This record gives sequence, C-alpha cells and structure tokens, in this order.
Amino acid sequence: MAPEHRQPAFVLHEHHRPSHHFDLRLEEDGVLRSWAVPKGLPTDARADRLAVAVDDHDLDHATYTDATKTIADTGWWDLEDRNERRFVFVLHGQGRPRRYAMIHTGDNWLLHLTRDQP
Repeated sequence: MAPEHRQPAFVLHEHHRPSHHFDLRLEEDGVLRSWAVPKGLPTDARADRLAVAVDDHDLDHATYTDATKTIADTGWWDLEDRNERRFVFVLHGQGRPRRYAMIHTGDNWLLHLTRDQP
C-alpha cells in the first residue's frame, strides 16, 4: 500500500508580546520555516508587507498556543514557483485560497499578495 500523501502545513500565529505581530510558518524539509510579519498578511496587491526571517521551528509548533500566542489561521500550502530571489505559494486556510510571493530583498523579505488569485 502506498504511503498517504500529506500537504505541507502552514500556520499564522498572532503574538501579543513583546509587541503585536504575526509569524508565518511554512512546513518544509521537516521544520517550520518562519517569518515575523509585523503587520500581518497583505490584503491588497499594492501594499507589500515586511517579513523578517526568524529561526525555524519544530513541526509540533504548528499547534502551539499560550497566553500571548494564538493561531490566526492554519491549513496547508502549495509551492508554485521558486528561484534564488523569490518564491510563489498558495495558502489554503480558513478562507479562500490566497497566492503570495515572498521576495528576498538582500536583508529581509517582502510578502506580496499577487494580483492573480486562484
């Protein structure tokens, strides 16, 4: 029998300390790749959001909450395209699927909501 194929997880944590911000976590290579996104995911293709890469987290952190950290959204994600400067992906969470591009600026990342949506 073939092993079950599972989609890679994503979680958007909302933090209330030390200051309000969000962490986007994408499962890849057995860990959660993580970015702090101070203003949350972009809701308009004309307004990119700063995304600061932070340390990877263990996969069990996808369900972690505490008094100052809640889960704002969770689900799975698809990688659509990747090169050394950017990657394009779709988040499948609580609402409709949304396509984003994560663009490396050299120091940090910009999170961009693409004009073309699934």
